[in-house]
Amino acid sequence: MFTILVTNTKGGCGKTTIATGLAGAFAQTGWRTVLADCDRQKSSLGWASRRPAGAPAITPVNWSKDTQPLPPKTQLLVIDSPAALKRKRLDELVRIADVVILPVLPSVFDETTTRRFLSTLDKLKPVRKGKRPIAVVGNRMRARTRTAARLNKFMSEVGQRSVASLRDTQLYPASAAAGLSLFDLATRRAANFVDDWQPLLSFIDEIKALREG
Repeated sequence: MFTILVTNTKGGCGKTTIATGLAGAFAQTGWRTVLADCDRQKSSLGWASRRPAGAPAITPVNWSKDTQPLPPKTQLLVIDSPAALKRKRLDELVRIADVVILPVLPSVFDETTTRRFLSTLDKLKPVRKGKRPIAVVGNRMRARTRTAARLNKFMSEVGQRSVASLRDTQLYPASAAAGLSLFDLATRRAANFVDDWQPLLSFIDEIKALREG
């Protein structure tokens, strides 16, 4: 089983959008996919409950209080973590994960919170020893803007790089309302924004190949 943890202590940075997007992407490729919701708001669970019967199956599990058993033969687990994440719980989830995805919005508020969070992650043994790769994802980006340039500069300052930049579009809330991800939409417009995810998916595939090798 391969596990992806989507986390950041900054609220509203798009953790659920990215977690459900990743679950949708891997379910489309035939992986037996589970989506674990650690947030008491249960946004990912709500998304999964709205998923149409004909869409590729994604099994939701409620981890809002503690870690629950997974369905047998789970191949891929995506964990959607809350903003208010205590150090002990963070340590537990990082130890479970094979890769950590860190969404960041292009704003000074996100930079400040993310800088502190990266410092916390660096103190955790799996990250400190280089056993848990971190992929920073710029979310709701607008190309060739000052905020995008600022985010790239910030990533350089903290010793990270933005693995992918996801552009802002109303397709995200529209598809989420129907329990779908962009990967479930067979339209040319959706395909244009799906391309934004390819660097992140390629990064994850590389880590998966290393784990399996």
